[in-house]
Amino acid sequence: MIKKIVLLVVILVLASCSSSKPAIATTKKAAVHQTRTAAAKKPVYAKPTAKYPSTNNTTEVIQSTSKTVVTSDLINNYVLQYKDIAMGNMKTYGIPASIILAQGILESGAGKGDLAVDANNHFGIKCHNDWLGESVRHDDDSAQECFRKYPQASESYRDHALFLVGKKRYATLFTYEKDDYKSWAKGLRAAGYATDPKYPDKLISYIERYNLHQYDCQVTGRNYVPINTSTPPKKSSYDVASDPKINMNQYDPNLYEVQKGDTLYSISKKFNLLVEDLKRKNNLTDNAISIGQRLKVK
Repeated sequence: MIKKIVLLVVILVLASCSSSKPAIATTKKAAVHQTRTAAAKKPVYAKPTAKYPSTNNTTEVIQSTSKTVVTSDLINNYVLQYKDIAMGNMKTYGIPASIILAQGILESGAGKGDLAVDANNHFGIKCHNDWLGESVRHDDDSAQECFRKYPQASESYRDHALFLVGKKRYATLFTYEKDDYKSWAKGLRAAGYATDPKYPDKLISYIERYNLHQYDCQVTGRNYVPINTSTPPKKSSYDVASDPKINMNQYDPNLYEVQKGDTLYSISKKFNLLVEDLKRKNNLTDNAISIGQRLKVK
């Protein structure tokens, strides 16, 4: 009997302890929930991100034997690719490396023009009578003209140097200082390399914008002083009235002003003329024309 009473007391004590546990557990859960809620409400601050200025990668259109859209990054990469060849040609042939690179940029559209891609021709040199190598056909002053084709771009750079050295009309250029890029730019146009009156200004602009004169100085051993290009370039000092090929009577219906992309061939087709007739009317000895030039078409 006593055993039964003791057993009953133990059962009651155990039952009492079990009934108190849920209250404790509930209290703990509430505390945990409150702690988590408080933590969730704490403000979260994002780690600051460093901001770097973007490069000024400008875009421009180069009009040579084809129209090419290029960026300043593309031109810089072109310079890095061919600067050593240009300096080597300066040492060997006496042509400023800055002029070589500027002409390469302008004539090849920084290596992206049709002739540069299809024929590795970076200087727009046509076949002429003394060319014995491969060639391609390309519309320029006339339809499907003959241009030189090279196995690689370095051969185009070498041929460009030989072309200038071997033609008598460019002899005056070699009387200038090797690093006098301004005289060379003007002399190239005067000698007939290009008929565009702005050709010298374009070459000088590339040289000064992309610091190409530094490569002349590396060859000559002179100190290079970068040009401050933060100010807008001066307008060309070219005087249209002094060009004998241009008729200043802009209201004359018998005249046509040459636009970008025009050739004597395309103009002759537009006005139902033969190319030879168009050349005769304007006293032209070759097919070279320049933007803004006024031609007699009637």
